[in-house]
Amino acid sequence: MNIVLLGAPGAGKGTQAAKLVEEFHISHISTGDMLRAAVAANTPLGQKAKSYMDAGELVPDDVIIGLVIDRLQNEDTKTGFILDGFPRTSAQAVALDAELAKLERPLDGALLIDVDSEVIVKRLCSRRMCRECGYIGSVADEACPKCGGEMYQRDDDNEATVRNRLDVYEKSTAPLIDYYRGCDLLIPIDGDRDPDVVYTDVKAALA
Repeated sequence: MNIVLLGAPGAGKGTQAAKLVEEFHISHISTGDMLRAAVAANTPLGQKAKSYMDAGELVPDDVIIGLVIDRLQNEDTKTGFILDGFPRTSAQAVALDAELAKLERPLDGALLIDVDSEVIVKRLCSRRMCRECGYIGSVADEACPKCGGEMYQRDDDNEATVRNRLDVYEKSTAPLIDYYRGCDLLIPIDGDRDPDVVYTDVKAALA
């Protein structure tokens, strides 16, 4: 099972990815994690990425794709992978498809966890996090149900910031969704339901 995971911030991608990883023992590959790991390991691609990151510039597509392909050489990806946070543009998607074709490991689908933007605004603005253990709860949690720690609202969970993040997502990802739809790979799933119900549909769609 080789899939790309799409969805706006707060759509519940992480929850669904965790369920897929646990049940099917596939690798959850996040671009941010890959960049940090490559830089920490001081690999040639990591050094190249670090030079852009240190200068405050975007890491070029060819470097990111190189990191993804390097990561897919690891043994833990042989049973399958979930790409999260990449590709971000249709140009990256085209380049990724070409590299995966060389590896003879094409994508099985592009899973879109689809949630209305107003639902996401409400969801993220009511989200609270524990200062002690990082537990994510809601405004209803006066104290952390796990450790009793103080619950607070993250700076990026205020309404103005959330709406800006959603605008950026829509502008950058809409062409990507169209690309995968055109490739007959797009699998849209209604994410505005209980996570277990969503996961049942995810499994059925990927079967």
